[in-house]
Amino acid sequence: MAKPIAFVPKSTDPKFELQHQVSAAPGQHAEAILAAYDLLDEAHRQGILDALQGAIGARDTIAGTIANYAAQPEGTNAMRNLLAFGKLLGTLDPEPFSKFSKEAYTALEKHDIEKEPPTLWQLFKRLRHPETRRGLSLVMAMLGAVGRASRSQSSTAM
Repeated sequence: MAKPIAFVPKSTDPKFELQHQVSAAPGQHAEAILAAYDLLDEAHRQGILDALQGAIGARDTIAGTIANYAAQPEGTNAMRNLLAFGKLLGTLDPEPFSKFSKEAYTALEKHDIEKEPPTLWQLFKRLRHPETRRGLSLVMAMLGAVGRASRSQSSTAM
């Protein structure tokens, strides 16, 4: 006949195990703990901790104000607009925006160097560049879209 296997559970205290893990943590995570202390110190110096403490203390007031605003039609419209804008941003490819920001920064640096405003002839010469015409075309297309959207809004309101 088979003999049953005797099971003897370890009689370790869970509190003792946690204390052991806590005592070993500074040695295992020293670099992370130091970085956290630096972050906490910087947040204290910048007043971020005071702002958070104030926000936590005023959470009922903040929540009440947000609830009152959300109950108004303007609040609903703001949320809908925010969601629509977020959806629009999500569909856009970030690469052209990255290129645009670099080019815009370069153009602003060149613009800051100019002492006098450009003459009309200089502006006309700039209009002859294909990149300028491409940018103007984009701006015109966006203005056309705004015009079409406002026309459809005004025709539905009547």
